[in-house]
Amino acid sequence: MSDAPPETPPWGATPAAKPGPERGAPRRQVLGALTVPWLTSPWLIAPIGQPARAANPPLLRLGVVVDQTGIGRVNGADLLAGSRALVQRVNREGGVLGARLELLVADDAFDPTQTRAHTQAMVQDPALMALLHPLGTRPTQAMAEAAPGVPIIGPSTGTVALRQAGWDQVFWTRASYAREVDRLLHTARTLSLRRMALVHPQDALGDALRQAFHQACERHGLSAVAVATTPGTESPLVAPAAQALAAAQPQGVLVGLAGTAPAFVHAYRALDRGASLYGLSIGASAGSLQALGPWARGMGFSVVVPPPTAAKFGLVRRYQADLLAAGSSAFSLFGVEGYLAASVAVQALLRAGPAPSRAGVLQALQGLTDLDLGGLPIRFGRDQREGSDYVSVAVVMADGRLAL
Repeated sequence: MSDAPPETPPWGATPAAKPGPERGAPRRQVLGALTVPWLTSPWLIAPIGQPARAANPPLLRLGVVVDQTGIGRVNGADLLAGSRALVQRVNREGGVLGARLELLVADDAFDPTQTRAHTQAMVQDPALMALLHPLGTRPTQAMAEAAPGVPIIGPSTGTVALRQAGWDQVFWTRASYAREVDRLLHTARTLSLRRMALVHPQDALGDALRQAFHQACERHGLSAVAVATTPGTESPLVAPAAQALAAAQPQGVLVGLAGTAPAFVHAYRALDRGASLYGLSIGASAGSLQALGPWARGMGFSVVVPPPTAAKFGLVRRYQADLLAAGSSAFSLFGVEGYLAASVAVQALLRAGPAPSRAGVLQALQGLTDLDLGGLPIRFGRDQREGSDYVSVAVVMADGRLAL
């Protein structure tokens, strides 16, 4: 049986009794004093002493509203697996200052209307301290509008407009799409490519990508020879866009799609096998790479967290160990992203003290000005909500792994 804390689907029917200590769990406690060195060391959790544990320890909750049945279900499942693995680990180590941590989980099916409804229900729970990694541009916007004053940590979207919306409670743990596009086109320039094209969905995500693409082309001296659109993030109608781009004979194509990226690549490769293809992090999920099949080999993807096999990063080593402890070896890029968001949440809870409030967690997040989670620095501040600018380019190897 899993030693995971009980999840309360869909959002917050409080269990009849608070969960007690797990059978056989270590009798240890997490230390959260700001002066303790391990808080900024490569190790996230450090036990101290062996205090007696209460029969019914206090309970803190983190909310996850993420796609589990829609177009983004693979990415959503990976995000949740990462954050769940971290929560399980924290509870095995004795909780957060003695408090047990629990995930509340709801499926929004990638529908912002459902995101809003589930979020509004979750925030009624006084034990809810923060919300984690909403997936996608519109769901993130819906969550932020539905939860003023509630910390939202690690939205899985890089849309620049959302970061400029002025939501003081949203803390970003991934770089923006503009940074991703710039890094990919810098790589293309380094490889002597000059004629570049872009495909993007016809929505807010696409608007952000198109603007970033043109700006980066100008910055790096590249020619934007074609831009094509698909009807939307979820639309399978990709063939017309593939035909339009192939007709322009680009040297490189930036695939600004998520779940429909494999369909586009298959359609494009049927027309043009010569251009180099590049993808954004949103198209580099384990499911997308599998769906791409042999066409994935050699593709370059921007990544905003280290790849799940990059064991030189302490963050990745802990993610791997905790996911294995949870009974899974399905390492994924989005799993690392979910694990990172949950790790930041735990650090904020530690700093918020033994009786945290949402306001206290917000203040604690602002205080994470120089946090090292194992090779990936997080830097927030009073007026700083974008905590990470990490972007790299990973290439798909012959065995399907992403490698830096």
